[in-house]
Amino acid sequence: MDFSSLSPVAMIVLLIGAATPILLAAIGELVVEKSGVLNLGVEGMMIIGAVSGFIVAVNTDSPMLGLVGAAVGGAVVSMVFAFLTQYLLSNQVATGLALTLFGLGLAALMGSAYNGIRPPRMARLEIEGLSDLPIVGKLLFSHDPVIYGSLALVFAVWYFLNRTRAGLVLRACGENHEAAHSLGYNVQLIRFGAIMFGGACAGLGGAYVSLVRVPQWTEGMTAGVGWIALAIVVFAAWKPWRIILGAYMFGGITILQLSLQALGISISGAYLSMTPYIVTIVVLVIMSSDRKKASLNAPACLGKSFHASH
Repeated sequence: MDFSSLSPVAMIVLLIGAATPILLAAIGELVVEKSGVLNLGVEGMMIIGAVSGFIVAVNTDSPMLGLVGAAVGGAVVSMVFAFLTQYLLSNQVATGLALTLFGLGLAALMGSAYNGIRPPRMARLEIEGLSDLPIVGKLLFSHDPVIYGSLALVFAVWYFLNRTRAGLVLRACGENHEAAHSLGYNVQLIRFGAIMFGGACAGLGGAYVSLVRVPQWTEGMTAGVGWIALAIVVFAAWKPWRIILGAYMFGGITILQLSLQALGISISGAYLSMTPYIVTIVVLVIMSSDRKKASLNAPACLGKSFHASH
C-alpha cells in the first residue's frame, strides 16, 4: 500500500470541492428553518438545480449562466412547496418528501436528452503571483468562483440573521410566529421568501455537482447530498459558522472513502460509499441525545403551520 501517492494538498482541494454543494444547500436550509419552516425537499431542489443548470450551461456555453438557471430552477420548485405549506397549510414533512420524489422524477425527464454531453468548463480564479505559491497557492488561491462565493454566502447569512432588522424579523417568525404577526409582519410572505432563498441555494449546490464536481448529467447524481445538508443544519445547531465545519467534515469523509478505494484497500466499495451516510446518522443520534440542549437551539415554531386567521 503506497501512501506516498496521496498528496495532502490535493486531498484538501478535493475536500473543499466535495463540501461546497453540501455547504450551499445547508446554508439555504438554515435560513428556511430559522423562519420556522421544515423543508425536507432539499434533495429534490438540488437535483432540479443540477439538471436546470446543466441544460442552461450546455445551451448557452456559459457555466455562470448555468448557475443562474440552477438557482432559478431550485427557487421555482421551492415555490410549489411554499404555496402548499404556507397558503394551503399542508403538512410540511409530507410535502417536503413529496417534493423530493417529484424533483427526482422531473429531473430524470428533463435530463433524458443530455446524457453523455459535457458541459462548458468553469474557469478557476487564478491570482497572478499568489496562485503559484507553494502549498498556500493551491489551498487558497486556485479555486473556482463558486467555492469563494459559498464562503461569502455563509458570512452574508450570518450578518443578515444577526446584524440586520430583516434578519431579526425572520428569526422572530421562527421563534414565535403569533407575536411576529401581532406586530404587523406578514409571516407567510417572509417564510415564502426564505423558502425561495433556500431553493435557490439548493439549486446552486446541485449545479455545482453537475457542472464542476462531476461535469456531466447522470440521473440521481446528487446521491443523497440533500439529506446530508439537512443533517448538517441540526449538527450546526442552526448557527451559520458551524455549517462550514459540518460541510467540510462530511466532504472530508467523502474524499477519504474515495482515497481508500484508490489505494486498493480490500474493503467493499459499497461499505465505503455508505460511510458518509452512516456518519450522518451517528452525528444526528449524538446531537439528539441531549434533547434539552437541542430544543434550546432549534427555532421554537419549526415545522408549525401558521395562518393569519388563527
